[in-house]
Formats: sequence, structure tokens, C-alpha cells
Amino acid sequence: MNASDRKWLLVGTIVLLVALCVVPFMVKNFRVFQFNLVLVYAIAILGLNILTGFNGQFSLGHGAFYAIGAYTAAIMMDHFGVPYWATLPVAAVICFVFGLVIGFPALRLAGHYLALATFGLALSIPQLLKYKLIEEWTGGVQGIVLTKPEVPFQFALFGQKLSSDRWLFFVSLLVTVIMFWIARNLLAGRVGRALIAIRDHPIAAAAMGINLPYFKSITFGVSAGFTGVAGALGAVVVAFVAPDSFTVFLSISFLVGLVVGGLASIPGAIFGAIFIQFVPNVADELSKSAPWALYGVFLIALMYLMPTGVMGLMRKLWARRRRAPADAETAGQP
Repeated sequence: MNASDRKWLLVGTIVLLVALCVVPFMVKNFRVFQFNLVLVYAIAILGLNILTGFNGQFSLGHGAFYAIGAYTAAIMMDHFGVPYWATLPVAAVICFVFGLVIGFPALRLAGHYLALATFGLALSIPQLLKYKLIEEWTGGVQGIVLTKPEVPFQFALFGQKLSSDRWLFFVSLLVTVIMFWIARNLLAGRVGRALIAIRDHPIAAAAMGINLPYFKSITFGVSAGFTGVAGALGAVVVAFVAPDSFTVFLSISFLVGLVVGGLASIPGAIFGAIFIQFVPNVADELSKSAPWALYGVFLIALMYLMPTGVMGLMRKLWARRRRAPADAETAGQP
């Protein structure tokens, strides 16, 4: 990246941060609530991308890790009075350990076999949350109702007060930035190269001295930890958890967001989260009789126009822009 590109990247980052700080005060609380969910889903999709996009392990069960993180936060807040922000690292650790436990037997599975195993996990967790022996903690089918955190100080902009949803937007934004920074530093170095090598050529990676069982297990745990943080943050944002909120469709939605945003792309998680949050609402507004049919049409059209996802298209446009000056110079030579 040359000096000009770095300058425009810095300017774009500053403009984006200013816009993100101002936008919550320009819309109603419900829209801010939707923005919060976009950030939450972006973290969950990023966790799935670490496992599937970078390491090549296919999962249909990340909704289960999301549920475990959400219930970890809800139980800690409801039964023990733990502050909402303190539940996030605990959810990350618990889901990391749970991911390791699932990751060890998953070492013997690959491709569609691993997908089916994780699909079974996504099916079982909502039922286990209704189990009578733990109903005292989980609330059973009724779930747990939480209270949104109070605003620590009063502030207003454009005539809009700093409500609980707006405060949670800044909390969610901070957590999202931290998680994306962790993912970037994790994947940009030797670990990221090892994961990609395992994904592309596992036999060659093993021949080069990469410990496949170790990296695959740790990747499963890290991926589950990221999704657990998303689940805990989602429980705080929604202020309610129930088993029926974490069906298999949630896991499929994360996979849809991953593909739409772009495999093996860290920023792509944002675009995928925007898609799974807003496109179903748009489809419902356009067609009350068959919204999911329209959603399917949107998804098919997007995959036809952008088979490598949003970030894949952006990479192609950026590469074409970089090649344009060189092509023009070559064309001008005698």
C-alpha cells in the first residue's frame, strides 16, 4: 500500500468513525436497536469465518455457541447481579472451552460429516435449555427477561437523548472494534498463514511441520469464543433470552452472512451482518404473503452477481483500479 492509499484509508477511517458516532442520534431507538444487532451478528459471523473461511472447517452449529454465550450473560446478570460488561469475557472463556470439547471429536470429521455433526449440536442445545433440572437457571421455555443497562450520563444531540439503546450502540461498537482487532492480529501473522495452509493443502501443511490437530482444535475454540461474545452482547442488547430464539435457522443465517460478506474476509462480516438483519425486513415490507420467497430471490440474485461475496467484488474492483494506470501507460507506448 503506497502513501496515497494510506492517506485515503486514514481519511476514510476518520469519516467512518465520526459518522458512526453521529448516526445513532439521527434515527429512532428501534433503528439504533437494529444497528446494535448488526454489530452483534458481525462478531458472530467473524467467529464463523475464522473457522470456515480461514481454516476450512464447515459448521452449521454456531447458533449453539451463540446461545451458550447469551445464557451465560443472562444467568450471570439475573441470578448473580454481575455487570453486563463483565459477562462478555466469561462468555468468551466458557464458549472457548466448549468449542475445544466439540473440536476434539471433530478432528475425525471433515466436510459434510462435520457439517452434520455441528447441525446436530444446533438442534440439541435449544432442547437442552428447556431441561427441567436446569429450568431454575435457564427459565425453561419462558426464558429470562433482563433489564437494559442504565445510561451512565445524560447527553443529547440533534434533540435526541442518549437512551439505553444508543448507549449500547457505543458499547457494541467498542466490543466490535476490539474483536475485529484481535481477529486481524491473529490472522495476519503466522497463525493465519498456518490456518490457510491447513485449509488449502492439509497434507502439505503437515509435511511442513504444522500441527493439524492442535491448530484445528484451537481454531474451533477461538471461533466459538468469538461467537460466545456475540451471544452475550446480543442478550444484553435484546434484554431477553429463550430457547426458541436460538433455532437452527440462526446458525444458517450466520452461514448466509458469511457467504454474502465473503469467505476469508474480516471486513466481510459487516456486510453479511447487514444482509441478515435488514434484507428479511425489506422482503417482509415488499411482500406480506411470501416474504421468504422474496428473500430467497434476493439471495440467489446476490450469489449470481457476486459469487465471491461483497468483499470479493470489492477486491476485483480495487485490483482493476490498480491496474488501470499501468494498462494506460502500456497502451500509450509505441
